[in-house]
Amino acid sequence: MLLLDLNDIHFAYPGLDPVLEGASMTLKAGERLSIVGPNGAGKSTLLKIIMGLIAPDRGTVTAFGKPCSSEPDFYEVRRRVGFVFQDADDQLFCPTVAEDVAFGPLNLGKSKQEALAVVDAVLSRLGLMHLRDRVTHKLSGGEKRLVTLATVLAMEPEVLILDEPTNALDPENYARLAEILKELDQAVLLVSHDPEFREQIAPTGYHLMERTLSRV
Repeated sequence: MLLLDLNDIHFAYPGLDPVLEGASMTLKAGERLSIVGPNGAGKSTLLKIIMGLIAPDRGTVTAFGKPCSSEPDFYEVRRRVGFVFQDADDQLFCPTVAEDVAFGPLNLGKSKQEALAVVDAVLSRLGLMHLRDRVTHKLSGGEKRLVTLATVLAMEPEVLILDEPTNALDPENYARLAEILKELDQAVLLVSHDPEFREQIAPTGYHLMERTLSRV
């Protein structure tokens, strides 16, 4: 089953040279793919286009069999695709870990009791229950990264997109993150400069170079 299909994507930031010219890629159910390329090649830009955070100048985005072009088209995408940002502080904004993890389920219409049950289930599954009642902004960088993953998994996404997830991770949390990701069932799209991490999580995928994608 084809989950994501990007075809002939072109994009340039205003007043700058094009970042993407004719980039195309697909992600199928159960696939784990990496996108590799030099800094500034457009990897994060491509992820934002998938999520509808920026619109391509040309080309099509199809998610779960439906073409996506307007903002309402991407509501369903954001519900079914979990996006772990490069900077955890961009994603964590509630006073405590439990409140951050509960935020998504509450927005999906779950009751407070149901959302807290999700919190406990997800944190237990990830081995993070010891962080449940901690103040989020006082966590270490590695702890924040794992909590960010928990907030995304609480939404039960079908696809997991990870943008440089090993940034600021100490060896212990690096190993824990890799262990968690290897156990997940979701399709994964990974952007990472870390070849060892890519080899563990998503050893095949696409190379973004000269503003387009080639399968590697």
